Amino acid sequence: MKKVTAIIRNERLDAVKSALEKVNCNGITVIDVKGRGNQLGVEENYRGTTYRIDLLPKIKIVTVIPDEQVDSVVDAIIEAAKTDHVGDGKIFITNVEEVIRIRTGEEGDDAI
Repeated sequence: MKKVTAIIRNERLDAVKSALEKVNCNGITVIDVKGRGNQLGVEENYRGTTYRIDLLPKIKIVTVIPDEQVDSVVDAIIEAAKTDHVGDGKIFITNVEEVIRIRTGEEGDDAI
C-alpha cells in the first residue's frame, strides 16, 4: 500500500476531487495548509509599498491506496492540478505498512 500526499493550489481542489473519483479513488483527506517552495513566496505592491507573502495557502490531499493504483492516481492528480505556473504543487508517495479499519477490524487492502 502507498500513501499519496499532494500539495495543490486551492482553486484546483474540485478538479482534483473529480479526477480522483474517475479513477476510483474515493477515500481522501483534505487539509488547508500554508507553505512555500523554491520561489519563497510572492511579492505584492500595495499603495507604493512592496511586501512579501512567504507562506501561501495550499490544499493538502492525502489518500492511501493499493500499489497497483498509484500510477492512475498520480496521473489524475497531475492532469487536474497542473496550470503550468510556478506553485502548482508536489506529490509525495510513501510506503504504508498496515491499515486497520477501526469499525470492523479489517486490515490491509480490505481496510482501504
